[in-house]
Amino acid sequence: MSNSNSSNTEKPGEGIRSLKSSTAFRVINFELYAKPNIVIMSIGLACFGLTLGYIAYMRSKYESMGYYTAVDKDGKEIFEKKKSRWD
Repeated sequence: MSNSNSSNTEKPGEGIRSLKSSTAFRVINFELYAKPNIVIMSIGLACFGLTLGYIAYMRSKYESMGYYTAVDKDGKEIFEKKKSRWD
């Protein structure tokens, strides 16, 4: 007995794309149906890497100027200037 139907157009590897779904579900979960775009993904990774690099640079710059990371009463992280006990 063969299980192939003429109306069945599912291909291996399509996953959730091959299931019947409403338009609202497809709009809300767009990333499940969009095919990966290498150009957009590489631009996003480059921007993310540049952002992380900038944060690391600014953190090292503040630390070299004599600031250190302190936690405020509210639990917020702030940079404070190192103070000597003589001041």
